[in-house]
Amino acid sequence: MESPTPVPLSSLSSAPLGRVIPIQSEARRPRATPKGRQVQPEDRDRVAVLCAGLAPRADLLIEHLHRLQDAEGGLRRGRLAALAERLRLSQVEVYEVATFYHHFDVVDDGAELPATTVRVCTSLSCQMAGAASLLAALQQRLAQDGRVRVVEAPCVGQCHRAPAASVGQRQLPEATVDGVQAVLAAQDTGPRPLPASGAPLTGDDYAQWRRVMAGDWSPEAVLAELKASGLRGLGGAGFPAWRKWETVRAQPGPRYMVVNIDEGEVGTFKDWQVLSTAPRRALEGMLIAAWFVGAQKVWLYLRDEYHDVRALLQEELLHLRGLSEVWRREYPAIEFPEVELRRGAGAYICGEESALIESLEGKRGMPRLRPPIVAQVGVFGRPTLAHNVESLWWLPEILEKGGPAWAAVGRRGRSGWRRFSVSGRVVKPGVVLAPAGITLNELVNEYAGGMAPGHTLYGYLPGGASGGILPAALADVPLDFDTLAEHGAFVGSMAVVVLGQHDRARDAAVNLMQFFEHESCGQCTPCRAGTTQAVALMQAPGWDAERLTELSQVMRDASICGLGQAAPNPFDSVLRFFPQEVQA
Repeated sequence: MESPTPVPLSSLSSAPLGRVIPIQSEARRPRATPKGRQVQPEDRDRVAVLCAGLAPRADLLIEHLHRLQDAEGGLRRGRLAALAERLRLSQVEVYEVATFYHHFDVVDDGAELPATTVRVCTSLSCQMAGAASLLAALQQRLAQDGRVRVVEAPCVGQCHRAPAASVGQRQLPEATVDGVQAVLAAQDTGPRPLPASGAPLTGDDYAQWRRVMAGDWSPEAVLAELKASGLRGLGGAGFPAWRKWETVRAQPGPRYMVVNIDEGEVGTFKDWQVLSTAPRRALEGMLIAAWFVGAQKVWLYLRDEYHDVRALLQEELLHLRGLSEVWRREYPAIEFPEVELRRGAGAYICGEESALIESLEGKRGMPRLRPPIVAQVGVFGRPTLAHNVESLWWLPEILEKGGPAWAAVGRRGRSGWRRFSVSGRVVKPGVVLAPAGITLNELVNEYAGGMAPGHTLYGYLPGGASGGILPAALADVPLDFDTLAEHGAFVGSMAVVVLGQHDRARDAAVNLMQFFEHESCGQCTPCRAGTTQAVALMQAPGWDAERLTELSQVMRDASICGLGQAAPNPFDSVLRFFPQEVQA
């Protein structure tokens, strides 16, 4: 059979309708280069220099990205391609992680990059203290300085000294335009020293851990004291600590542990205070917990805003490694875990333990579906004990003084001590150590110096952005786990933000919902779209209560994790307790 004669392309327009026009194709030429962005030698060399000393492992992707960001003020696309090659990842995998976290800036290769980024916190406590004016003034004053970039940022964990800013890696409480410019002029943009920086070792440091190593404490005796204390997880969920320990210990090895220091909840700064003043207590509690569950490795996951704490922990871990070498020779039967400090990258969602674990593995911080729980399937698929740093901080004291003595401190039938991050319209904002079961009125009047001059109590947040907004009429309800649920609120991370009569609950709710919209990981539609819709609906002078209530129910029922499930609490609280503010 003869082949049909090819028809010239110029004649196609005049060909009869329905006629098959055979077209002769040329042989496909092989590509001269692989698909995708090609790695340039200068990018490969630069990445090798900046990432020297870091093992080329995929789980260390975020640490590699920090090296590039810190050195150059941004992530050039060519550098990302070279990094993908170094870590044997696809460029897509590197790009999606780099664009997920707020502290990474992906830019074109030829972009001009600032030497310093100034982040001005505009979350609730700072907004109440004039953060919007500070941000606008800084942007205007520094507009012509190409070496500096000024950006709006969510909570930086200095709510008690608002408004706060971060100038490079230096936290600047009670920030002013002149103060920021002074730091920039002095080029003093590194981490600041903290009260515990350079503290000498004392006889009290690691005392209970030494007793564990010496055999004075058996696992059963430690667990008994923990049960008697009633210690619960103090990061927000309030789960009994001893149940976590037993669950993880019962799993087959190898077992791991993560310490959650990613306190990004609006109004929360208690973990920063714990570590800045007494980090060894927390590290001692970590060693005891890791010994009990048989954890071979421990990761400390620290939020990136805490550059000062990171420098302090690096110093303390170096000292601890030296001590551990001595202890190994003295107590050869004790297994010492490997301890690694990891740096977050600006993502509130990583406070959720499974999202934190995803981040530890070098991925986007997206919460996992449950079951299984992380105590069964955690880091790299192994059983993992996940603890808040304050919970660990209390362990040495519980062993020293006894679980019953620690539990007896609480009021109204509650057990133990609580640290509250108190900010807003009070005389003495700061971290308050108070008995569990205390009320807001007691907290303000006994520990925070009363209401600030010119302010009377109007409302308060009992548990940060997620915990809802309660009116002054409920200021005598105990601030603890399980006590606020009937009012649609919870104590969570114990971040208490106090509102005065000049504040409006609706303004606070809008600020909080904008925070949730910014921090949603985007994995599930109810949270991703729900927070955006809520922000839009809350801009109206009069709120559509029926539509917001329906939106709230959808978000609570269908969101994957606690962010989306708790995000409606602010506007639900306003509709319930402050309806006069939002009625048309």
